[in-house]
Amino acid sequence: MMVTLDEADQVEYEVFLKGLSEETIIGISQDLQEPQWMLDFRLQAFKTFQKSENPSYGPDLSSLDLENLVYYAKPKKGFQGSASSREQVPEKIKNVFQRLHIPEAEQQFLAGVGGQYDSTAVYHKLKEKRIKSWIIFEDMADALREYPDLVKKYFMQLVPPTDHKFAALHGAVWSGWTFVYIPKGVKLSDPLQSYFRMNTYEGGQFEHTLIVLEDEAEGAYIEWCSAPKFDKRSLHAWCVEVFVGKNAKMRYSSVENRSLNTFNLNTKRALVEERGVMERIWGNLWSGATMLYPCSILKGDYAKSDNISVVVASKDQNQDVGAKVFHLGNYTSSNIVSKSISKSGGINTYRGTVYVSPKAKGVIHSTQCDALLLDGDSVSNTIPTFKVESSDATISHEASAGNIDEKKIFYLMSRGISFAKAKSLLVTGFISDVVKQLPLEYAGELNHLIDLEMEGNVW
Repeated sequence: MMVTLDEADQVEYEVFLKGLSEETIIGISQDLQEPQWMLDFRLQAFKTFQKSENPSYGPDLSSLDLENLVYYAKPKKGFQGSASSREQVPEKIKNVFQRLHIPEAEQQFLAGVGGQYDSTAVYHKLKEKRIKSWIIFEDMADALREYPDLVKKYFMQLVPPTDHKFAALHGAVWSGWTFVYIPKGVKLSDPLQSYFRMNTYEGGQFEHTLIVLEDEAEGAYIEWCSAPKFDKRSLHAWCVEVFVGKNAKMRYSSVENRSLNTFNLNTKRALVEERGVMERIWGNLWSGATMLYPCSILKGDYAKSDNISVVVASKDQNQDVGAKVFHLGNYTSSNIVSKSISKSGGINTYRGTVYVSPKAKGVIHSTQCDALLLDGDSVSNTIPTFKVESSDATISHEASAGNIDEKKIFYLMSRGISFAKAKSLLVTGFISDVVKQLPLEYAGELNHLIDLEMEGNVW
């Protein structure tokens, strides 16, 4: 899934809206042919944004110029909706898919695949056998036109614009991405996948992922993201909302390999009903600054969530990430595993929140934060917050930080392995808890991304 990030793909645009104003917001809504209620929602979110302040914690955001970003970019020779066959995709964009090996993955084990360039979906396809199960897998803009009542019922209900400044901005200028709906009792054994590319110079991407699993449904979904290397700041303010019904199970995987100029400020949240299961496996690397704290709200009794992540911070990178869990139901359980790698002066911060309601009984939670520092200039911070208002809860937290074991390096080198390769192997072993949770092809690709990150480092 790797794409060279040295330069942007040469794509011409039909619609190109720069600058943050009501005119830009109206232009986005009109081009997407949205109903009036969505435009009203956008404009109200914009008012909320104008009254909001930057977060008081995390990376410095002062160099992010929100007034001059490109907020909507629609490629020429694109589509009013997304293409339903690969032959309809423009050749330059199709070539990127080819370099990502998406055609092979689609044929072998994906139930469906979607692709987005900047603000516009360029491809969306669900396998015929899944269509017969009444599964919906659509670009958000198409879903809003085809299933307006269903989208309105769930859209930004878990992440309202009043949540924080960048949620409000997202609500005002969002465009594209994916709507997934799995009906009651339907079990999706093959994963769906979406890939997006933030390609515009000094651009912003504000895609929205909305996933709904009815009771007793099961699904798996994988998202991959990339951005080219530019000399201007870019913004990625993604929003992901997941609704997991009773006795339903969702596995959500994402890997973001964005460029150093990108501010990666995402909000991801899931609501889990009785005996539902929400699993997250994700990786983040290369972004200049990241603020990301995926959240699971365990509303129903016996609901469960797992959050497993790996984050890499290198030179000039500040990765402020973590996870949040809210235990509201009885006998709920959750698990957080955070792996961070800091090198060449990079900064990694785990920032997590665990809340247990005073009415919740039999709650079990575990947090494990492991940090690997590859030099004396790098930084690792752990800032966990636990608010436990019930006396019937078992909470554990474990944190470790250290360097690579020199004895292991010596052993590997004694077996004929080079110094650099030995270190790379030990880094790969460190993140194995995350990698082994991914499908085989994606596990190999994440390892490849980590290897690329290690290349050129002065050990």
